[in-house]
Amino acid sequence: MLKIEDLRPFPGNPFHLVEDEQLMELSESIKEFGMAAPILTRPGSDGNGYEVIAGQRRVRAAELAGIESVPAFVLPIDRDRAIITLVDSNIQRENILPSERAFAYKMKLDAMKRQGYRTDLTSNQVGTKLQTDEIVAKGFGVSKTTVHRFIRLTELLPPILQMVDEARIALTPGVELSFLTQEEQENLLTTMESEDATPSLAQAQRMKKLSQAGQLDMDAIFAIMTEEKGNQKETVKIGMDKLRKYFPRGTTPQQMEETIIRLLERELRRKRNRESR
Repeated sequence: MLKIEDLRPFPGNPFHLVEDEQLMELSESIKEFGMAAPILTRPGSDGNGYEVIAGQRRVRAAELAGIESVPAFVLPIDRDRAIITLVDSNIQRENILPSERAFAYKMKLDAMKRQGYRTDLTSNQVGTKLQTDEIVAKGFGVSKTTVHRFIRLTELLPPILQMVDEARIALTPGVELSFLTQEEQENLLTTMESEDATPSLAQAQRMKKLSQAGQLDMDAIFAIMTEEKGNQKETVKIGMDKLRKYFPRGTTPQQMEETIIRLLERELRRKRNRESR
């Protein structure tokens, strides 16, 4: 049993503690029934207290419930082994943000590389050598490409990464923007804020290409971000069932559109002629 006052968050923990309704419900449950499973900790790196590897939400819920001590396993492991355990214990949670997944993937991959993790392991199924990133991906049940795409997000400025978390910028454009330099990202952030706009995938890809060519200055970013997107163009939709009665059988939608535009242009010219008399 460890006192909550002796517990501290794991340094660099990529998973955020959000005090939401679910945490309040967990707190009530712990208050009534107690903590079902011990948390995982390790002795503090400075010799004081204990770092929470898994169970930070349960610790906070117990604290809110007025509980002073919680059951815990104290693991005699180094930081890299603790990182691997932390990530594996939390990565399957629901509602993980892209930024959390990105830094979790990066932390585990870096920890395994520092440990000198064997990269000569042979897969029983295909008989091929697996690199560290492939082992990490396999453990998460995703592709190696997915792991590296998420890790790219860690190169984004925090405000832009937050936009990815908030789904204001989709994951794929976010990955493309991660290739921009810090100065270019700062210029992009300024433009997004001033124009109240975020880049589409096509725009992000163009900015990445210009960046690689050393041509992505503020003017180029502004020009790209202020252009009209295809999905922003105003359109008027009229159902085909309403239009067909005005056209001969077999008229294609494109022919209908061309005919309507000609009629509108003709009517507009007539109106202008009447007004000029």
